[in-house]
Amino acid sequence: MNVIQKTKKYLSGVAAEAKRVTWPGMNELWESTLVVISFIFILAATTLVCDKAIEGVIKAVHAGA
Repeated sequence: MNVIQKTKKYLSGVAAEAKRVTWPGMNELWESTLVVISFIFILAATTLVCDKAIEGVIKAVHAGA
């Protein structure tokens, strides 16, 4: 089997698999998007709080030294 035949076989397999995929509806897509965006904001806020806490501890240690 040469490279061209292997490529054709691979691409036909990809096309067959793509037909079996269940794509989300618009409603499900929006809900998932909102969950992801909410999680990003929560993670950003948590990171900010942790960063400020660590910064405060470092400043306190540095000022006491």
